[in-house]
Amino acid sequence: MLDHVGVQVSDVEASLTFYLGAFAPLGVHEVLRFPVDGGFVVGLAGRDGVPKFWLSPALGPETRELHVAFAAPDREAVDAVHAAAVAAGAQVLHAPREWPEYHPGYYGVFLRDLDGHNVEAVYHGG
Repeated sequence: MLDHVGVQVSDVEASLTFYLGAFAPLGVHEVLRFPVDGGFVVGLAGRDGVPKFWLSPALGPETRELHVAFAAPDREAVDAVHAAAVAAGAQVLHAPREWPEYHPGYYGVFLRDLDGHNVEAVYHGG
C-alpha cells in the first residue's frame, strides 16, 4: 500500500546525521541526494537499497507537510487517481508524468489532500 514517506525537517543535515546514526543497525543509509530551493532532499534506504524515507527542508518555521506515496500497479491506475482527485476538487501539485530524476520508469501524480499534505500515487515501471 505505502511506497515511501517524506518528512520535512528544519535542518536536513542534522536530521540526516541523526537518522543515519540511530538507524544504522537496521541498514539505513543514504542512496540519493538532489538540490531543491533552499537546500537538498535526501533519500534513505534500508538493506534493499530502495529509498523509502525522505528528508527535505521545511517550507517554513511552522510548516510540517507530510508526504505519503501509495503504490500503484500501473500507469493507468496513477491516471485514474488523478482523474478521481480532480473530480473531487483536489489541488493537483504535479499532473501525472514520468520523473526521470528519481529513476527511469517512475510515473507519479502529486496531489494536495484536504489537510494540506502532499499525497502521491506512483508506479515504478519496469
